[in-house]
Amino acid sequence: MSKHTPAQLAPGGLEPFQKSEALSLGVELELQLVNTHDYDLAPYAEDMLRLMEKIPLPGSVVPEMTSSMIEVSTGVCQSSSEVLGQLTQIRDALVKCADKLNIAVVGGGTHPFQQWHERRIYDKPRFRELSELYGYLSKQFTIFGQHVHVGCPDADTALLTLHRMSRYIPHFIALSASSPFVQGQDTAFDSARLNSVFAFPLSGRAPMALTWDEFTVYFEKMTRTGVVRSMKDFYWDIRPKPEFGTIEIRVFDTPLTIGRAAALSGYVQSLASWFMNDQPFMPTEDDYLVYTYNRFQACRFGLEAVYVDPATGEHMALRDHILMTMDKIGAHARPLGASSGIHLLRSSVELSNNDARWLRELQSKENLLAEVIRQAALKFRGLPV
Repeated sequence: MSKHTPAQLAPGGLEPFQKSEALSLGVELELQLVNTHDYDLAPYAEDMLRLMEKIPLPGSVVPEMTSSMIEVSTGVCQSSSEVLGQLTQIRDALVKCADKLNIAVVGGGTHPFQQWHERRIYDKPRFRELSELYGYLSKQFTIFGQHVHVGCPDADTALLTLHRMSRYIPHFIALSASSPFVQGQDTAFDSARLNSVFAFPLSGRAPMALTWDEFTVYFEKMTRTGVVRSMKDFYWDIRPKPEFGTIEIRVFDTPLTIGRAAALSGYVQSLASWFMNDQPFMPTEDDYLVYTYNRFQACRFGLEAVYVDPATGEHMALRDHILMTMDKIGAHARPLGASSGIHLLRSSVELSNNDARWLRELQSKENLLAEVIRQAALKFRGLPV
């Protein structure tokens, strides 16, 4: 067997689905480390991690694929306001440590002008294995996403919620889109980041399994092929995380502010509450007939996208579908304390104003991507720009 296949490593098997509190939240943010000279990416992950480990914080701070990025995570939260509180603590510590190193921390789904070939793979066994397997795609994976975990009471509910949530993937993409620039060029996409994810063979949608028994059969078939050995090998848009008792939504670009990141977690939580309590529809395989098209529309056009309703085939403005959905979940958002975050998102939908638009308008005014990054770093700190 080739050394470039992960299958030679011992298979991990499918872990049992752990108990978690329904609708609990966890948020992960992949963040950019840039120097304050020309605002290009800077390989300071190890130094940042060394400084951050001295500060008691909720959640965790860990390395990512290349040495110019880090990932921060909250602990288990009950509400989006708790997510915001934890992210604020983590953000303030990051800023303090970055200042000591004369670097800056930035949100956004891509760095606008970094060159992928200049990146260094972070020295960790899993990242080295992935680099051997995926070649240049590993360095091109210097992209930055937000992941939202939502707790599910049992494994079958997790899979039902996952497939219901798949209809709303275009919402998540358009609301979080913050990656219009790649290698110095305007891509004409609001979220170009996801084009890099799609290059991986095990990306895209999860298989249609609505019970854990069905999913276990699928997983065992996949491990027998030798293509995967654990859930980590799937880069699906949404995947179950049995060790946490959650589903993990992975299509968000990292927003430019932690306020927007927290608001997005509240939107996910409110949707999940609607799904679990009202069971508004039963997902079917036919939902996925328009899945890739809807996802492309949201990546390309953001809030200006067209949305095809998988149940009716109706074409409508994605903006209208988001606003209609926000109306439907209002009664679930209120008791969860998610209303203020959803109001923030609703305002941006009504103005067609996401982070991708902010970045484009700033570049149009400044005509210098380094200045765009400088101001995005201020925005991440919570300072007015």
